[in-house]
Amino acid sequence: MSLDSKLASLADVPQKDKGAAYCEVFKQLVASSPPSADDIGHLVRYVVSQDHVGLVVARQVLGELVKALDEDPLKLNDEVQKGVILSSLESIQRSVSFQEQATALRLKLADIYEAEEEWSEAAKTLMGLNFDSGGLAEDEQKLNIYIRIVRLLLEDEDSVQAETWQNRAGLLIHSTSNRELQLSFKLCQARINDYTRKFVEAAMRYHELSWVAEIDDEERLQMLSAAVTCAVLAPAGPNRSRLLASLSRDERTAQLSNYTILSKMFLEHILRPSEVKGFEESLKPHQLAKIAQSSNDRVAVLDDEQPGDEPVSKRTGPSTVLDRAVMEHNLLSCSKIYNNITFSGLGTLLDLAPAAAETMARRMIEQGRLRASIDQVERLITFESCDDEEAQGKAGGLGDVNLETEDTGAPFTKKWDQQIRRTAANVEEIVQVLHEKGLVGNTVAMAA
Repeated sequence: MSLDSKLASLADVPQKDKGAAYCEVFKQLVASSPPSADDIGHLVRYVVSQDHVGLVVARQVLGELVKALDEDPLKLNDEVQKGVILSSLESIQRSVSFQEQATALRLKLADIYEAEEEWSEAAKTLMGLNFDSGGLAEDEQKLNIYIRIVRLLLEDEDSVQAETWQNRAGLLIHSTSNRELQLSFKLCQARINDYTRKFVEAAMRYHELSWVAEIDDEERLQMLSAAVTCAVLAPAGPNRSRLLASLSRDERTAQLSNYTILSKMFLEHILRPSEVKGFEESLKPHQLAKIAQSSNDRVAVLDDEQPGDEPVSKRTGPSTVLDRAVMEHNLLSCSKIYNNITFSGLGTLLDLAPAAAETMARRMIEQGRLRASIDQVERLITFESCDDEEAQGKAGGLGDVNLETEDTGAPFTKKWDQQIRRTAANVEEIVQVLHEKGLVGNTVAMAA
């Protein structure tokens, strides 16, 4: 007997027996080898659309369908499962009477897409849920799905939509005490900051998560490595200096592959292209994004070139996020080494056209990330001294240091005094380490 004939024969069954009768037909379809997604979909459309079947019976059949998806033989065939769910959703998605069953079917479909690494389809399936229905009445249920959507969108590298759903989750995160959800929310926040190039915020959140004891050791190291990567890519300035100091004092960073570049940046060494190349290979695609330089900047650089400038480079600006981070770091490092430098000299150091190097320095000065003054007549950049307390001293957790210094009116004398104070502090730190390891005591005993 065909399926249509079976369904037609059930029309005259008493209403109290219809539920069991239609459920029996459904079980027969599922037990057939192999199960037919078209036949099961046809049954669902029939019980949902025919008035004589009734709402209660239709819900019973849909309930059996939801249970059957987690049992053999449907459980063993993802393609049949997808076909059944998609045809069923098409039949019931416009009816408000089956929202609970539609929610269960969408969650199951999202699981299938996620197992197949179809991140975008899984996210779209979850977005189609009715979050105001009775099936998702609890805030924690909504929060769990919001965070799951954010995670799927980030896997698909769609940070724009991910940020929108993250904002929704942010409205509910304070209503839960579920530690796992709280940590997942923080991780998504860090990843969104990473994708949107807010590298300072991303590094801080990654570093915070790397200390959470509930997370596996391997994952904590991955987060610590991500924190170092974001700190390196962050715009040069006091905020990044504090971040680099905090990471450098973390003993765990010594075992990371990107520790070398972290150390050099913290110590304000000038980075060479060969040192950056290895680090560049470890970056993710979004961290290698190209920087679009405005036409005004290119024209300004070309118009500002002087006949006396040495044609050391024709580059008018950094090309990638990493390129910009390294150039700005080298410019800051240069300010620690030289008292002043010409535009052409800075261009040689940064591999930029002299006018482009001057543009980069000017922007960093405007943003308060570099203390210097520019003499455009002499084509010279003069660096101003910067107290260590403002850059890295406070970053290491040493607290505010109030030093009363006499204003002699001689900037070079003041800078010399600061260098002496810095050297004395380094020597004191070395002696303290030797004391802790007992090396100073042993030396004294041997001398005696």
